[in-house]
Amino acid sequence: MPTVRDILPTDAEDATLVGRVLDPRVGPCVALVDGADAVDITDLAPVVSALFERDDLAKVLATARDGGRRRWALAELIDGFADGPAPDGPRLLAPVDLQVIRAAGVTFVKSLLERVVEEWARGDASRADEIRDRLGATIDLAAVVPGSADAQRLKELLVSEGRWSQYLEVGIGPDPEIFTKAPVLSSMGCGQAIGVLSSSGWNNPEPEAVLVVRSDGTPVGAALGNDVNLRDVEGRSALLLPMAKDNNASCAIGPFVRVFDGSFDLDDVRGLDIELTVTGRDGYVLTGSSSMAEISRDPLELIRHAVGDHHQYPDGFVLFTGTVFTPTQDRSVPGAGFTHAVGDQVRIASPKLGALLNVVEHSERAPRWELGIWGLMCNLRDRGLL
Repeated sequence: MPTVRDILPTDAEDATLVGRVLDPRVGPCVALVDGADAVDITDLAPVVSALFERDDLAKVLATARDGGRRRWALAELIDGFADGPAPDGPRLLAPVDLQVIRAAGVTFVKSLLERVVEEWARGDASRADEIRDRLGATIDLAAVVPGSADAQRLKELLVSEGRWSQYLEVGIGPDPEIFTKAPVLSSMGCGQAIGVLSSSGWNNPEPEAVLVVRSDGTPVGAALGNDVNLRDVEGRSALLLPMAKDNNASCAIGPFVRVFDGSFDLDDVRGLDIELTVTGRDGYVLTGSSSMAEISRDPLELIRHAVGDHHQYPDGFVLFTGTVFTPTQDRSVPGAGFTHAVGDQVRIASPKLGALLNVVEHSERAPRWELGIWGLMCNLRDRGLL
């Protein structure tokens, strides 16, 4: 059973951590971490997206722990992790709400090659090793700067040889892949289930840094995320990306947003090392890591491709930045690679952001997504917050 220390950053006493708590007595609440507690700050802003739009964000958060606000013990909010939170008790939600959930794909060379593997294998995991070996021996992308003249020359060469790929286009071409990962309010929080379709036989977690960006394009903080992916589905056709990426409970963010301040900024995000551990009920253990230092495009470049004169987000957005980690080791069937099993415990962690904990369930059986935008607005209205 995880403890509060397990989910908080190692320097939690210096961190400004904003999250959301579902309290069955009242509904979703905006919260600020204070030691071993989460403090209700919904009076400052009824939704996290509005809180992050405030010009005086740092000032209001610095004084928000004072007063007689409602509190929840963090230990209570993560209680019952392996079996799911008690339906009648408070629990953590994803720490974002009205922000659009966007994701950048193919932002690391290693994961770029794995996307090409999926495409050429047509979703057949048994062909992956042979294709992987062939690609590694013939294509060297490590020194290629996306959008550069060298990248264009490499593209022309590969096209002439009939080896070009749509994933190479977004991986080293001028424009990155930016897609909508999940609907507003659908993300899962720390301690909740994450979902994969029961029909998928080749899927994996994707441990990522998630930037939280306000409406004017300014990043205000970061969190951890799991961009769950169905590799067999995307491998059949890139046009199936919505089915591969967006299913019930297929997106997790948390445990909190660490707000940029004197102790943590975008340079810290650029240097994050993110660790992944998957522990199965059968005793299987998968470990891996992803280093933001290896990203092909700077986080600010990704933000500029997502927001600007060409696209606005009045309530802000969050941006998954991609991962270098794609598991290739076999789990049960030789040559079939890794895939999730129901009951897998997934831990995504980084010292500056804490740990995001989830348990795998089939999307069809994961908790149903029932509180939408209108339901949230009605709840806030009834509480006198609108």
